[in-house]
Amino acid sequence: MILADKITEERKKNGWSQEELAEKLGVSRQAVSKWESAGSMPDLQRIIQMAELFGVSTDYLLREDIVQEEVSVYTDTGNHSSEPIRRISMEDANVFLDMKKKSAPVIANAVFMCIISPVLLILLASMAEEPMFHISENFAAGVGVVFLFTVIAAAVFLFITNGIKESHMEHLEKECFETEYGVTGMVKERSRSFEPVYTRGLAIGVVLCIISVVPLFIVAAMEAPDYICGIFVCVLLVMIACGVNLIVRVSIIKGSYDTLLQEGEFSQEEKKARKKLGALSSAYWCLATAIYLGWSFWTMQWDLTWIVWPVAGVLYAAVSGIMRMIVGVE
Repeated sequence: MILADKITEERKKNGWSQEELAEKLGVSRQAVSKWESAGSMPDLQRIIQMAELFGVSTDYLLREDIVQEEVSVYTDTGNHSSEPIRRISMEDANVFLDMKKKSAPVIANAVFMCIISPVLLILLASMAEEPMFHISENFAAGVGVVFLFTVIAAAVFLFITNGIKESHMEHLEKECFETEYGVTGMVKERSRSFEPVYTRGLAIGVVLCIISVVPLFIVAAMEAPDYICGIFVCVLLVMIACGVNLIVRVSIIKGSYDTLLQEGEFSQEEKKARKKLGALSSAYWCLATAIYLGWSFWTMQWDLTWIVWPVAGVLYAAVSGIMRMIVGVE
């Protein structure tokens, strides 16, 4: 690794932001940013200061041929051990980014399918209440439920097959690693190029989810018959599905850059936190799914039970925060 990459890596290992490192060195944040982007070089005095702060030698910082082959880690039991850290080459990084770019529409479409799965059931059930359509309740329920389970099964198939394809590189999202020369710069450049697409996709997706309730207000104002209400509920679900599709699609690609840069939710601190909270997360979302399906099939009010998901998302943030404090995760 070059000096720029080593400064970035050591700063992240210590859990410092650029501002915090700059304060410790008595320089501006812009100076640290230029060092990490290889836009400028720190003077010798700053290099000595950083070596002392990071607990490494000046030779390690200055010489590209010296790498830290091993890092010290602490297990959950408190025992000190040493294990080799993975090194990610330029080829590995490109393979990972291309894989995530291909999987993004697959996962986004699978989520879309899950959200729209009850649409036909809602539509037929509302039409069955109107004599003009000559649709029996049994027919509506039968066809609607078959469609629902078929779509969900197809979505689950996509989730499983995509997960198997990506399993050989899942360690990048769970373990700490180092990148070889040039990898960090390449990923940062691609991340900056994708930023406008991410911002636009996220904004449109959120707006679609917000305005999806407009059809319900229109129906309420019109005092329309039940089948019209059913149609507008289906429109609501389709709009939410389209919005979530966009959000998931751009978030997966953005997450692939954060993974290789070990930033955001893929920082070393967050990876450690997920190891401790992984079981909680799995149990929580399994419970949320059980509540959604149980409530939906018990009441058959699919136009109402979707509210479980936004509520579960908000509550998850609160539950996760509380658990972090309990287990001592910063």
